[in-house]
Amino acid sequence: MSRSIPPHRPLAVPGVHGYTGSKTVHAGEPIGIHISSDRPYQLSVCRLGADADSRRDDTVVADLGASPARVQSIHPGSYVHVERGLPAQLPLSGLTLECWVMPWRSTGERQALITQYDAPAHCGFGLFIEADGALALYLGDGGPQSDVGLHVGQGLATRRWQHVAATWDGRSAALWIDGACAGHWPRSGPVCPGAAPLRLGAAGQAHGVDALADVDLALPVIYERALSAAEIAARAAQRALRLPVDPAVRACWPLREGRGDGLADTSGHQRAGRIVNHGTWMVRGPAFDEAVDDAQDAFDPHGQRQGLRLASDDLYDCRWTATHTLTLPADARPGLHVARLRFDWEGQEAVYDITFLVKRPAGARPAPLLVLCAMSSWLAYAATPFARNQVEDPVWPRRSTGLPNSHPQAPAFCSYTYHQAGQPSYFTGLRMPWPNASPAALYDPVGSGFSQWTRLERRLHAWLEREGYEFDLLADLDVHADPDLLASYRTVAVNGHSEYWSTPVVDGFDALLRRGGQALVLSGNTMYLRVSFDDDMRVMEQRKNDERGADPAEAGMRPPAGPFGEEFHSQDWARGGQLRAVGRSAASIIGLETAGWGFADAEDFGVYHVAEPDHPLFNRPYPLGLERGQTFGHAPGGGLPRAIGHEWDLSAATLRRMTRHTPPGATLPEPPSGLSVVAQGIRRVPGALDTYLDWFSRATDSLEGLSAEMIYWERPQGGRVFHAGAVGAAWVVGRDPVFDGLLRNVLHHFGCDPR
Repeated sequence: MSRSIPPHRPLAVPGVHGYTGSKTVHAGEPIGIHISSDRPYQLSVCRLGADADSRRDDTVVADLGASPARVQSIHPGSYVHVERGLPAQLPLSGLTLECWVMPWRSTGERQALITQYDAPAHCGFGLFIEADGALALYLGDGGPQSDVGLHVGQGLATRRWQHVAATWDGRSAALWIDGACAGHWPRSGPVCPGAAPLRLGAAGQAHGVDALADVDLALPVIYERALSAAEIAARAAQRALRLPVDPAVRACWPLREGRGDGLADTSGHQRAGRIVNHGTWMVRGPAFDEAVDDAQDAFDPHGQRQGLRLASDDLYDCRWTATHTLTLPADARPGLHVARLRFDWEGQEAVYDITFLVKRPAGARPAPLLVLCAMSSWLAYAATPFARNQVEDPVWPRRSTGLPNSHPQAPAFCSYTYHQAGQPSYFTGLRMPWPNASPAALYDPVGSGFSQWTRLERRLHAWLEREGYEFDLLADLDVHADPDLLASYRTVAVNGHSEYWSTPVVDGFDALLRRGGQALVLSGNTMYLRVSFDDDMRVMEQRKNDERGADPAEAGMRPPAGPFGEEFHSQDWARGGQLRAVGRSAASIIGLETAGWGFADAEDFGVYHVAEPDHPLFNRPYPLGLERGQTFGHAPGGGLPRAIGHEWDLSAATLRRMTRHTPPGATLPEPPSGLSVVAQGIRRVPGALDTYLDWFSRATDSLEGLSAEMIYWERPQGGRVFHAGAVGAAWVVGRDPVFDGLLRNVLHHFGCDPR
C-alpha cells in the first residue's frame, strides 16, 4: 500500500490514464491495475503478438468487461509536514521566522515558506512569497483569516540563494532579505499559532495543502522572540553553516539528512518533519563553492549540499486505488502484456495500453537464454504521464519532450525535461502512468517508423519465438532488486535502447561474464548513465549535471541537466551521471562505449559494412556468403529499417582516434586484447542534430561517418561478448535475412539453439 498523505489539493486529470501496481509479475501471481477514467471503458489483458507494428496478433488472456467512469485525483507538490506544531492557543511573546531560500519562479500562485496557517479558519502565522514575487508575512490570532494580518515587503530574486527573515516583537513587524530590512510596520498582538499543522513549503486551505512552493530551502528556524537587526545580519553572513544557539528556538531543521523523507528538529521540542511527495536532497546549498567542492565526498555534513528542493509538481506515486486485480494463470505464456482500455474519444474508439511484463512462474527452471527488458530506460523517457488521449497511435516527439498534456498543472517532467518551474528533474516514479511504454508509441525521426522501448524490444522477442528459441524475460528492475537472478543463466541478451543501468545490475552483469557467461548486446548507447532506486523500488533516480569547465558551445548537445555539484544521488550518496565516471566503463565490460547520436530525418540511418568476412560468426554453422565491404543491417534493397542511427557505440581504440585533446590529469584507455571488429556501421548523411563524442564525451568529428562498430570479444577477465553497437540493431531483427543469419550463428556459438 502507498503511504497516505495529509489532505492535499486534488487535481482531476481529464481522460483515461492508468498503471499497474508492479512493472513485472510472475505467472500465477496477482497484479493490480490502477485506472482513472472520466468515461466508461472496456478492459482486457493482452499478450503482445508477433507483429510489432499492429495489434492484430495480440492474444486476449483475460476479458474484464465494461467498467464505469471513475476519476481518481492526483495530488502533486512536495512540502514538509510537521505533526507537532506550536501550541495552538498559547499567545506568542515574539516571533522570528528564518530560512535560506532560492525561488525557482517569481510569478504565479502564492508560495509558502514557513507556516502554521489553514485558511480560512485557522490562520496563525506564515512567511510567504506572494504571486508577484514579494516576500510577505502573515500574523494572526489563529482564527479566521484577516486582511490586516498580511504585510508585504520587497521582491525576491529567482534562482539564487537569499537569506530571509520575518520578525515580530509584540509591537512591530519587519521583513529582512540578506540581512537588510525589506519592510517595517506596526503590529500589536495577540499572535497565536492556531489549530493548523506546521509546514515548510506549503500552507493550508479548506481542501487541504495549498500554496505549494517551487524553492530550495536551507536551515529554516522558528524563534519565540524577535532577532535584532545585528543578529539577522550575522545569521545571513553564516551562509547556513551554523545552527542557532538560542533558548528561544522552538524549531530548527538543519536539512542535512541527504536522503529519506524524515527531517530532524534540533530544537529539543520534537518537531520532526516528514517530506510529502519526495522532494530533492543533495542540492547545492547557500555555502556551495565550486572552487572547493570535493567531488569524491558525496555526503557533506559541512553544508556544501545542505538543503532541500521542493517542487509544486513533484509526484512519484499516484496513490490510486486498484480498480481491477487479475491473477494470471500459472501456465500463462511469459512475455510483454498490456492492460488494454477501449473507450470513446471525440466520437471515435480510442485505445490506451498499460504495458507490463509477465515472467515465468517463480521457481521455474531457467531457459538457456535470458533477455533483459531495459525498463530503467523506459522510465527515464516517461514524459507526460497524463498525456491527452488521442485516437491515432502516438508519435513521441524528439528527446521525449512528450505529448500534449491533459491538464496544464499535471506533472510532465522526466529525465529529459524540467519541472514546470525549471528545476532539474532527477526522479521518476514507478507507480505512475507511462504512455511512452505503449507498444504503439513511435519516436523521431518523424516518418521513419523508428521506435524505442516496448515497440523496439518486442521485435527480438517475436523473432526468438518464431525461430523456436527458448528464452526467459526479465526487466533490469528485477535484476536490480535481486542481482543473484543472473547466476541462473549463462547467456544474457541486452536489447533495444539499454541506456540506464544501476550499479547492482552493472556489477551483476560483469560477474556473470567473469564466471564465463556470454552477452548478446543488440543495443546502442548501452550502459551509459547510472540510476538508483529507493528501498521500496517506487522511485528511480538519475543525475545528469553540467560539467565544471565544460565548453558552453556544447551545452545544447547534452540532455537537460542540473548544475555542477548536484551529481550525487540522494538514495545512496554515490555519484551519478555517466557510469564511466564512476569506474563502470561499458567498454571495459561489454567492449564498446557510447559515441554519439543523431535525430535528423528518416535518411539519417546507416548500415553495417562487413569488415571480417571470414570471421566464424559470419560462417558457422550457417555460411552467409559475405564479402568485405558488403552491407547488411537494412531492409531488402537498402531501405528502412536500417540499424545505424539514433544512438551508437564505438570501441576504445576508435574513440582514442577521435579524441583530439586529453584533459589535464586524464588518460586514454588502452584498447583491450581479444576484441575483433567484425563490421562497421557507417552513416553517410550528415544530420543537423548529429553529435559525435570522443572518449571524454566531448564533441568531435566523425571518422568518415563511422558511427558504430559490431564486435566479438573474448574478454581476458572471462566471458564472451557479441555487441552490435547501435540502438537500431533490434529494429532490423526479422527484416534483414543477413542479420537474422548472423544472430542464429551468434546464438549457436553461445550454446543456444532452437528447440
